[in-house]
Amino acid sequence: MTAVDAVSIITAKRDGGELSDAQIDWVVDGFTKGAVPDEQMAALAMAIVWRGMTRRETARWTNAMITSGRRMDFTDLPRPTVDKHSTGGVGDKITLPLAPLVAACGAAVPQLSGRGLGHTGGTLDKLEAIRGWRADVPVARMREILSDPGIGAVVCAAGADLAPADKRLYALRDVTGTVESIPLIASSIMSKKIAEGTAALVLDVKVGSGAFLKTLDGARELATAMVELGTDAGVRTVALLTAMDTPLGRTAGNALEVAESVEVLAGGGPADIVELTLTLAREMVAQAGLDIDPADALADGRAMDHWRAMIQAQGGDPDAPLPRAKHTEIVRAEQDGVLTRLDAMAVGIAAWRLGAGRARQGDPVQFGAGIEMHAKPGDSVTAGQPLLTLHTDTPGSFPGAIAALENSFTIGTAPAPPAPLLLDRIAP
Repeated sequence: MTAVDAVSIITAKRDGGELSDAQIDWVVDGFTKGAVPDEQMAALAMAIVWRGMTRRETARWTNAMITSGRRMDFTDLPRPTVDKHSTGGVGDKITLPLAPLVAACGAAVPQLSGRGLGHTGGTLDKLEAIRGWRADVPVARMREILSDPGIGAVVCAAGADLAPADKRLYALRDVTGTVESIPLIASSIMSKKIAEGTAALVLDVKVGSGAFLKTLDGARELATAMVELGTDAGVRTVALLTAMDTPLGRTAGNALEVAESVEVLAGGGPADIVELTLTLAREMVAQAGLDIDPADALADGRAMDHWRAMIQAQGGDPDAPLPRAKHTEIVRAEQDGVLTRLDAMAVGIAAWRLGAGRARQGDPVQFGAGIEMHAKPGDSVTAGQPLLTLHTDTPGSFPGAIAALENSFTIGTAPAPPAPLLLDRIAP
């Protein structure tokens, strides 16, 4: 019989063994309740980093984290449910136009989102730039909003009772050097997404300098693991691998990105944001079993109507002016030519230093801080032309932000061929 105690479980995984269902259930439950202390779970997490987990182990680990709390159920809603998750990038504001667009197509979108940390922005931080908007929505109110044919989408924070084991383990991994594990990353993301009760899920896995995953092979490995977890749990799941070497759109920063999202919903906005929004929307609509082209709902104003209703349903005023930073600084081109490179990581770090992001969970953010990009790769520029405008309420942060942008862009003599946004698609 397999031993079920913390030391035996740690040593079994340390030595390359495969943990049984009983061992996984016991250790996750014990950690959630405080019976397994942090030091023992940290040792197990490090053993998993080194030894990995099989598909069965990862699925069981994910299920154990789901059952540590509440699992939501929206199967009785009058609309099919579908959600989207992004692994995070710079200027990645896609959820803002995407959720109301998919709702306008007839789906219900229960989007549980997070806050930004480091160089990547958080969806909740962006939406909180809107006067009155609230991230905390009780489940009963979620059901009302999702059932309303004029709204159909909720973007909110996950409740404390949703996969609480993951919340504890994530905090522990962050301070013990055990973040970089595909099974642990995949189970962390998917435990929350499966627990939220959606019937279908589209994953946007970012690849490149501004993403957590820098290589296509690593992104494929994570995407495959997450698609397998969703499929094993009965959630229709597909993953798109999308480029994150260059920031998305022309803004990075909370209120700046809200304004750009509204432009997209109004029929304008940067081409890459429109392209990725429609690409993900078409996948979500297909996964929901609906036969409609989201481009029509974007063009005729239905998506904008759902945006306004979605913001109002969570206490926000869609007509209120957005926060603006008190100070700006311009970075100019030093020569004529064509912008051939704009590094996403550098822009993300600069926006973070300006106040758009946070170094630790719970830190405040400046809603007006961030960066406007006046040129993107492929655009012609002239010497002295503004390339970037930096926004902040704390002018003392300008030197650090400008230092982060050093060597972040290249001006050449000929345009580089346009890089595709969609790199791959992973399906069951």
